[in-house]
Formats: sequence, structure tokens, C-alpha cells
Amino acid sequence: MLKVLAKSIREFKLPSVLASLMVVLETACETMIPFLMAKIIDQGFTPRNLAVIYQIGGILLVIAVISLACGAGASRLSSIAAVGVAHNVRHDLYAHIQRFSFTNIDRFSDASLVTRLTTDITNLQNAYQQLIRGAFRAPSMIIFSIILAFTVNAQMAVIFVIALPILGSGLWLIIRKVHPLFRKVFRAYDHLNEILSENIHGIKVVKSYVRQPREIQKFTAVSQEIYHNYSWAQRLMALNQPLMQLISNLTLLALFWFGGRMIVNGAMETGQLVSLTAYGMSILMSLMMLSGIFNQLTIAQTSAERLSETLVEEPTIVEKEHPLTEVQNGQIDFENVSFNYADSSENEQLYQVNLHIQSGQLVGILGNTGAGKSTLVEMIPRLYDVTAGRVVLAGHDVKEYQLKALRDSVALVLQDSLLFSGTIRENLLWGNPSATDEQLHWAVQQAQIADFIEKLPDKYETMLGQTGTSISGGQRQRLSIARSLLKTPKVLIMDDSTSAVDTNTEKRLQQALRQEMPVTTKIVISQRISAVADADLIVVLEDGKVVGTGTHDQLLQTNQHYRQIADAQERSARK
Repeated sequence: MLKVLAKSIREFKLPSVLASLMVVLETACETMIPFLMAKIIDQGFTPRNLAVIYQIGGILLVIAVISLACGAGASRLSSIAAVGVAHNVRHDLYAHIQRFSFTNIDRFSDASLVTRLTTDITNLQNAYQQLIRGAFRAPSMIIFSIILAFTVNAQMAVIFVIALPILGSGLWLIIRKVHPLFRKVFRAYDHLNEILSENIHGIKVVKSYVRQPREIQKFTAVSQEIYHNYSWAQRLMALNQPLMQLISNLTLLALFWFGGRMIVNGAMETGQLVSLTAYGMSILMSLMMLSGIFNQLTIAQTSAERLSETLVEEPTIVEKEHPLTEVQNGQIDFENVSFNYADSSENEQLYQVNLHIQSGQLVGILGNTGAGKSTLVEMIPRLYDVTAGRVVLAGHDVKEYQLKALRDSVALVLQDSLLFSGTIRENLLWGNPSATDEQLHWAVQQAQIADFIEKLPDKYETMLGQTGTSISGGQRQRLSIARSLLKTPKVLIMDDSTSAVDTNTEKRLQQALRQEMPVTTKIVISQRISAVADADLIVVLEDGKVVGTGTHDQLLQTNQHYRQIADAQERSARK
């Protein structure tokens, strides 16, 4: 875990090291002060020797200034390093997630990845700063204090050696109990984010079904789980304070008891007892600081493990060493293709699919919900990889292509068309960042959305809300189609992407695609026969298997499943 996260320190190694060195130097200066104070009391104040007082006092002043400068420098550098490392981890994690396949994303879930990019990184940032400042300061203070305490009086210093293991054992037991609780807390945070995301995106559905009380109940249940585990962890960690106070009080009592007896017997000077008391307080305060750091690190450890787990996750879809960089045409072959999501032979989403699609054809894929239609076409741009068999594009297995080249050649338009906050122009340019105005006009005309854009006051500069919610579903779908056309793809896949479009507009769209993009393979997925009736080839899927192929007329004559769907939809239309 530490090795993985350490890679993100990079340019902030120097500030981290300098801050740590400054902390150690600051601590060394601070621990010298009680040692010199003992001397100034025993050699200056008691014999009333002003020369010694001035001499040692001047040294104390210089040390105090050095300590102040080191402390200020360490604070500044540790802040820079912590913020910088958090920035690098956030960048590395986000960039790594961009390489994930859908399989990787399914493994973590969207909500969990959001938590890791926000809450977990914030916890790591806070812990890193604490680590530089406190984790170096406290041990250094303890080590220097014990060394100087032995220098002052070895017999009395043994008290500290006895107290440290007792306190350390108590802290270790507390941390051992607390760590599993924080793992539960962060899993609950993932669930909470998932509920929030669903509710915010689906607020219209929630309100239309009057499900607010039920959704509030779900949110409250998860929130209560977080409260229960977090509060229980905090109660356990709160035991640090009384444990620290107990050990501190017993240590000071032992110091004054044995130290007082030694002073009365003439075995120790008063200044030495003052010095040992200061070292005792320094050691105990350092332990208290360590206790706070352990609390923070216990929380951060869970976050660090989750971040490391994400960073070491290997994308399931990778390129070959010398991939092909150009797709010649849109010819597609599915050769004994099988697929399942869970690396198991049970419940396969696709089973031994064999298809041949010629370049430039208009192909319809028909089937009930869950038949495997979307899964089938997602194999072409390698959003998922086949479990068995292979998908061939333009004579080459899709695994032989560079991912960028492959996905630039395949345009996929989904039913739930996603647009981004920004102008219509900015959204269209996702298809081709260097597209000219003429190309934009051509694309929106083919997508049957030009009239709508021209009626807008700001036309192409019209701002769209987040996810394009400021326009209708049909308008979002047609803008998404226009965006895909700008890619000039070899294969255009429309996955039920005209479900919110009226039948006449849908037919004009298909006609335009035939005329304007004759060499592009066009795949239309639908549950409506009217959407695929004019296709050159219709593929009928049922339970992940191809149960029929042919034209509309051929399937009506030869395929009972297709005929049943057609009859049912025709009766429904007459009603």
C-alpha cells in the first residue's frame, strides 16, 4: 500500500524531506532548553553567578530563535507537501480510472469511486501532513528527551522507560479494535453516495411516484449505520485521553516522590528535578500527540487501502504491444461469441453468437429486454471483451486494434443519451473537436435536429444543463446522434437511441443515414419492429442466442418468434 501511494509523492519529495528535517531540528532545540535550564538553575541562580546566567541565557535565546524558524518552515513545507501529494493522488487515480473497462467499474461501483476521489483523498491529505509534522516530532521528542533525561539522572530516567511500553500497549489495543469499524464506515459511505446519486438523477421519478418517504427512510438507515459505527469507533478512540492522563499523572507522581527524596538526600539538584519534570511532560505530551496521530492514521489507513486497491487494479481491457492504428471498413463478424459478466459459465448473457455483417449495411437487432442486444454491440468497441470466441472488424480481431483507433471508428449512441453541461456546440464537438460549422450543420440536419437548434435564441451557443436536462429526451437523443455522426465512423450503433423520437422523424433519420453514409455500417437496436423493418438484415435475439436472421419479409415467413412479436405490436398499435 505504502509503495503504491509513495509513487504519487514525486516532485514533493524535497518539501517532505525538508519539513521532516526541520521538525527534527526544532525538536532537538526544544529538548535542549530544559537541559540548559537545569544548568542555569544549579550553576547560575543557586550560586548567584550572573556570568553563567547571561552565558546560558544567550544560548537559550539563540536556540529558541532556531526552533521558531524551523517550526514555521516545517509548517509551511508540510502544508505544501500534503496538498501536493493529495493533488497527485487525485490526478493518478482519476487518470487510472479512465483506463478502466466497464468490468473494472462494475467491480467498484460509481458511488465507491466518487468516495475514493473525494473523502478518501481528503483523509490521506490530512494524515500526510500529520505524518510529516507529528509522526517525526513526537518520536524525536521522546528519543531526545529520554537521552537527555539519562544524561541528567539515569536512575530517574528509568521511570520513563517503564511508562512508555504500558502506554504503547494500550494504544495498540485500541487501534486494533477501531480499524475494522472504519472499514465499515467507508463501505457505508459508498452506499450513501449511491443513494444520493440515484435520488438526484431520478428526482422526477421519485416525486412522480411519491416515494420521498421511502427514499428518506433508505437514506436515514444508511446514515444511522455510519453514525453507529463512527460513534462506536470514536468512543473507543476516546479511551486514549484518560489512558494518557492516568500514565501522565502516575509518571509525575513517581518523579516528584523519588526526585524529592533524592534532593533531600543530596543525590540530585533542584534544577535536575525541574529538567526531568520538563522531559517527563515532553514525553507524555509527545505520546498524547502520537495518540492523536494514531487516531488520524487509523482513519487514513482505511482510505489509503481503498486508494491503493484502486490504483493497483489492472484494466481488464488492454492493447497489444504493436496494435493496428486504422480500421479499413465496417465489416463485422461474430464468431462463436459468448459472454458473461461474472467469469462463470452459468447465466451467460450471450451464447455462441455467429453473425456476418457487411460493410455499409443497415442492420436491425430485435429482442425483448434482457435478450443481450446491448451486450452484443458493446463487444465491437471493446467496452467489454468476449468470454469466448472473437469479434472481427474489417478482417481483424478487435483486440488487435489500438483502443483509440477502434473507438474512433465505432460510434455508439445509447438510449439514455448523456450530454454535458456546456453549449450545444461544445457537446457536438465531442464527436470531432476540429469540426467546421459546415460539418456541424450537416450532422444536425442528418440527425433531424437542425430546426430545433435554429429556433433557439442562441442557437449553437445555447447552454445545456448538467446531463442535458434542460431539453427533452428526444432532443437529447438526436443531439447525441449528431455528435456521433461527426466522428464519421466506420460503424454507427444506435442502441434504442430513437425511443423518444416519433415514428416519422425516425424514418427520416434512417433514410438520411442510408443516403449520406452509404459506406458506414449502421446498427439499430430496438424492441419495435417499425424501427428495424427497413433494415438490410434483422437479427432476432432471445436469451443471448440468435434465433433468426433475415429481412423483415423473410422473418415473417420463416421465424415464429419474430412473427409473434410483429403480431403483438400490430394489435397494440390498432388499440
